[in-house]
Amino acid sequence: MLAGRLVLNPDFRVAPVSRRTFGSFVEHLGRCVYTGIYEPGHATADADGFRGDVLDLVRELGVSTVRYPGGNFVSGYRWEDGVGPVEDRPARLDLAWHTLEPNTFGLHEFLRWADKAEIEPMMAVNLGTRGVQEALDLLEYTNIAGGTAFSEQRRANGADEPFAIRMWCLGNEMDGPWQVGHKTAYEYGRLASETARAMRLVDDRLELVACGSSAPDLPTFGEWERVVLTETYDEVDYISVHRYYEIKGDDLHSFLGSVVDMDRFVDSVVATADHVRAVKKSDKQIDLSFDEWNVWYQSRAASVPPQGADWPVGPVLLEDQYSAADAVVVGNMLISLLRHSDRVTSASQAQLVNVIAPIMTEPGGRAWRQTIFYPFAQASALAQGTVLRVEPVSPTFPTAQHGDVPSVDAVATWDEETGRLAVFLVNRNPSEPVTVDVDLAAFGALALSEASTLTSDDPYDHNTADEPDRVVPVAREDVTVEGGVLTIELPAVSWSTVLLAAVETQG
Repeated sequence: MLAGRLVLNPDFRVAPVSRRTFGSFVEHLGRCVYTGIYEPGHATADADGFRGDVLDLVRELGVSTVRYPGGNFVSGYRWEDGVGPVEDRPARLDLAWHTLEPNTFGLHEFLRWADKAEIEPMMAVNLGTRGVQEALDLLEYTNIAGGTAFSEQRRANGADEPFAIRMWCLGNEMDGPWQVGHKTAYEYGRLASETARAMRLVDDRLELVACGSSAPDLPTFGEWERVVLTETYDEVDYISVHRYYEIKGDDLHSFLGSVVDMDRFVDSVVATADHVRAVKKSDKQIDLSFDEWNVWYQSRAASVPPQGADWPVGPVLLEDQYSAADAVVVGNMLISLLRHSDRVTSASQAQLVNVIAPIMTEPGGRAWRQTIFYPFAQASALAQGTVLRVEPVSPTFPTAQHGDVPSVDAVATWDEETGRLAVFLVNRNPSEPVTVDVDLAAFGALALSEASTLTSDDPYDHNTADEPDRVVPVAREDVTVEGGVLTIELPAVSWSTVLLAAVETQG
């Protein structure tokens, strides 16, 4: 049995837990909207056509924000198509995913759904085929109380009060050659700066996100961030970060070690942002919005859009089935996000339903939780208070892509007001269990409240509609807290959570 250890101390603080870390993403892509969150006629659908079973799962997942409507989709989207009487809305070709967009679900539907789902909307504007004026029109429509052309149009469309949307993405992945309206860093930076400045003239309370690189392996990575932030630094609050991982061939070792790459990616973007800050001699700090992240098997056929004359509505697209190993990597990505809470203060797992998603549905039928549902839901529910800095020590295992990777990764949160300490751990070793000792001496008396582990004898096991509980977290009865030390055995390829509570002592 391998052995690992870590020390927790309430003084080793990173930053407060940001609720926006637990955001998600809804794009007009595949079945995310149509037969995902929206399916009039479904047995659970409400008067607005929203699936009640999905709404229940979204609330259980603990989603805080949702980015909408894209994604690549937004770079060709005309928001006006999705407002007003549904029977008058035009159908449009979506060039991003080669589908037909009927626009029966649009801005008002999304915001009504967001209210029912109890989430904060994060809106994206089209800077691919559109620009400053169209962004201003949308902002006027959503955030101005009344008395103007677009605000009165909103009121006529049934929303008397403004939507008061705070977070806005200035386009999507404009560095990517696949993007409709793809631009150079300078072209995008100037457009984003002009758009941001104009939007703030309408509403100075906005929080604005500039597009960062779509991935660190693109040839423009690093220089893109430097140029874009040089143009936008004074006008924006965030630079976006996107990253996906998948198993390449049969290289499970490298896949399980993926978060080593994610940590380096975040650190590189932070360094670039701080370089621009130093050059500008600014007191302002730019944070990261990790507004696309997940496991995504882009090499599989499910990720290939329709072709030719076929322009379907809501086709099956990007519907990955997630395994136990995928859940461990997703849990490890959440650990990384929390570990960087001093700079990553917003994040959106892509996506929410059906499309590379924790929630799956059948048209007209069942909804169920994928394996990746559980790490997200547990971290969202348990991470409270302050993120603590954790430096696990454990044996390493070799990987082809990332070198030697420590078997154990972990992070913890401490809520001083409630006396609750949450510990999140993964054993990413592909074959060996690890017994971990956690030094809790600095907290005084703590009692174990609950502990669970998600794993499987077969790391490729996954849940289905017929077997929705095949891979789920299992309560641990063998975790001990003695002499200020928590001891837990982590099976190979596993995600674990431990919640402890302070014990009041009387003198």
